[in-house]
Amino acid sequence: MKEQKVSRPKARLPRGFRDRSGAEIAAERKILDTIRTVYESYGFAPLETPAFEYTDALGKFLPDVDRPNEGVFSLQDDDGQWLSLRYDHTAPLARYVAENFQFLPKPFRRYAVGPVWRNEKPGPGRFRQFTQFDADTVGSNSSTADAELLMMLADTLEALCLERGEYVVKVNNRKLLDGVLEAAFVDNSRRGTVLRAVDKLDRLGVDGVRALLGEGRKDDSGDFTKGAGLNETQIERVLTFSTPGATLDSVAPAVAGSAAGEAGLKELEAILSVVRGCGFGEERIAFDTGIVRGLDYYTGPVFEAQLTFKVKNDDGQDVVFGSVAGGGRYDDLVARFTGQTVPATGVSIGVSRLLTAMTQRGLTGSTAPLIVVLAMGDAAGSFAVACELRAAGFAAEAYVGNKKVPDQLKYADKRGAALVVMEGDDERDKGEIILKDLKAGAEVAKTVETRADWVGARAGQSIVKRANLVAEVEKLLGRT
Repeated sequence: MKEQKVSRPKARLPRGFRDRSGAEIAAERKILDTIRTVYESYGFAPLETPAFEYTDALGKFLPDVDRPNEGVFSLQDDDGQWLSLRYDHTAPLARYVAENFQFLPKPFRRYAVGPVWRNEKPGPGRFRQFTQFDADTVGSNSSTADAELLMMLADTLEALCLERGEYVVKVNNRKLLDGVLEAAFVDNSRRGTVLRAVDKLDRLGVDGVRALLGEGRKDDSGDFTKGAGLNETQIERVLTFSTPGATLDSVAPAVAGSAAGEAGLKELEAILSVVRGCGFGEERIAFDTGIVRGLDYYTGPVFEAQLTFKVKNDDGQDVVFGSVAGGGRYDDLVARFTGQTVPATGVSIGVSRLLTAMTQRGLTGSTAPLIVVLAMGDAAGSFAVACELRAAGFAAEAYVGNKKVPDQLKYADKRGAALVVMEGDDERDKGEIILKDLKAGAEVAKTVETRADWVGARAGQSIVKRANLVAEVEKLLGRT
């Protein structure tokens, strides 16, 4: 009888997703803890919403409206209703506020952190799942709420060890661009396409945005994105306004006579008055007409935090890292549920992207040094040593495999352990214990030529009194 062939799935990642190592997760945890500390120091409290929302709750405010599935991952529940994975933390907040409006303090201030999912075309550095950390103020139409978020964002970046000059928080107002579009006679149906095009200025450059403002653009993969269909005069007006370097005084003539444009100028003047009065200079928070943000739900001030230092891209070229956070005012989002306008403003940090930048700059630090206690016969003894080290505040692991000592040492090396602890029967009888500094051992290994040299050098190894274990470990790891 012919043996049936077993069908096995191929081990592979879905396109646009990735696995993450323990070291990356530990580094991200440090970043999240720092952001959380700053946000809470400003009086923001946490709120957690589920990963799924009803699809109709997301509405038209989606990141990729050119795709049939509108940029989100969706499934149908057993009751026939469509659910979608959240694409940001703002739409779930709007739903939460609408459900609980009468019970919430006004304004309501919350922060949220966690993964978001976007069914967009993946590319270098662009994934379909990533972590965002948001803060929002709902129920205040004062420009002071926007100014506070700008200052908090600048303080957060400095708390993450970025120096002044390595970042800048840029602010603009959607109403200014609305005024320019009005003056250029661009009909409102093209507004969203124009905003999304200008939002890509830092990534695609002037020529790329020019194409998107016109008939459209074909990317490197051959995919074509339909443009806004503006004429040359309209395109030039939008690009001239969006070029960095403008001041509030210089853009005033471009929006003169437009109620929206003039209102945007006043809001920006109020915001900048607050931040300057609190000592945040232009090197930290600056006006920039090139900031528009791509999502349609923004209604007024918009802002973006950009890193100004250069990093290596996937091709090994030096490029300016660019945006790691953004946000703005969205006064109409809650009204989709209640019919009542509720002013709101928020900011979102792209944690995954920020982590990439900080890793390249060597700013993420290292994880707590790991100590591996080898299995040398008496399992209870090795676990007792590990327990004692953990009680003293160290990260310690007792080896649980069945391998020989050389293989255990290789395991500890692969784990990136700082120290290895060995306590065999002979050491136990003598009241001693062996400590092996793996880093020091590696340095010695570079200079020895024979096994005899290695044994003689002891390769970072020391024998200490068992009673002095914690004190000796503290010395080796620099805690004393």
